[in-house]
Amino acid sequence: MEENVIYATGKRKTAIARAWLKPGNGKITVNGRDVDDYFTTFLVRKIVRSPLAFTETAEKFDINMKIAGGGMTGQAGAARHAVSKALTLFQTDLRQPLKAAGFLKRDARKKERKKYGQRGARANYQFSKR
Repeated sequence: MEENVIYATGKRKTAIARAWLKPGNGKITVNGRDVDDYFTTFLVRKIVRSPLAFTETAEKFDINMKIAGGGMTGQAGAARHAVSKALTLFQTDLRQPLKAAGFLKRDARKKERKKYGQRGARANYQFSKR
């Protein structure tokens, strides 16, 4: 393994992102592709880059990420969580501002399972007395 490489795992809903940060010039790759190619919408790309922009470290690190599971927004949230955790491991004084901004909080919402005897997770079949 290389020197000066920081690893962190981030999660959101069912998406899991693994991020490796190393000093560089700001290149971000996701699953072997450029971040702009992988995440197609502007808002989702902004979510991924938000911890770097917040801490003003966008041009200081090269980031390599592997993301699995979930949808596009869930993956972006997991990537944001992973990058935030890696930044705190690199520089411990960044933890307080990132925590205050909510970047270190894991979004644990998942789809609720369907229950037996029901139409869905909470939706029941229509009841008729007669």
